[in-house]
Amino acid sequence: MTQIDKLAWLTIQERRLLCVRSHGKQRFYIPGGKRDPGESDEAALLREITEELTVQLSPASLRLAGDFRAQADGKADGVMVRLRCFFADGQGSPTPAAEIAELAWLGSADEDRLSAPALLVVMWLREQNLID
Repeated sequence: MTQIDKLAWLTIQERRLLCVRSHGKQRFYIPGGKRDPGESDEAALLREITEELTVQLSPASLRLAGDFRAQADGKADGVMVRLRCFFADGQGSPTPAAEIAELAWLGSADEDRLSAPALLVVMWLREQNLID
C-alpha cells in the first residue's frame, strides 16, 4: 500500500470547514501539505498555510485533532492519504495563493464536492458537533 503523508489545518467558521481546491482538480480538500526533508509537523503546517492561504498560524495554538486515512483523490486504487490534522488560530483572511484556485466553507451536505480524505474529516467534525 502506498501512503501519501500530509498535514492539514482545520479552521471552522459558522459551523463550516475551510476547504480549498487546487488548479486542475475538481474536488476540495483541507488546506495543508507535505513536509520538506527534516521539517517538523508544526513547521511544515505553518509554512504550507502561509504559502497556500497567506494566513499566519500561531505556533502556540496548534492542537492535534487526529489522523485520518482515505483513498487519495485522482490516484490509483490503494494509494492512501494520511492526514494529520491540527486546529490552530490564524492571523489574516484566507486568500488563495500558490496552487490554490478556490476556497469554500463546506459542511457535511457538500459531500459531493469533497475529496475522500476531506469527507472523512468533515464527517468526524460533524460527529463532534463542530460543523453541520
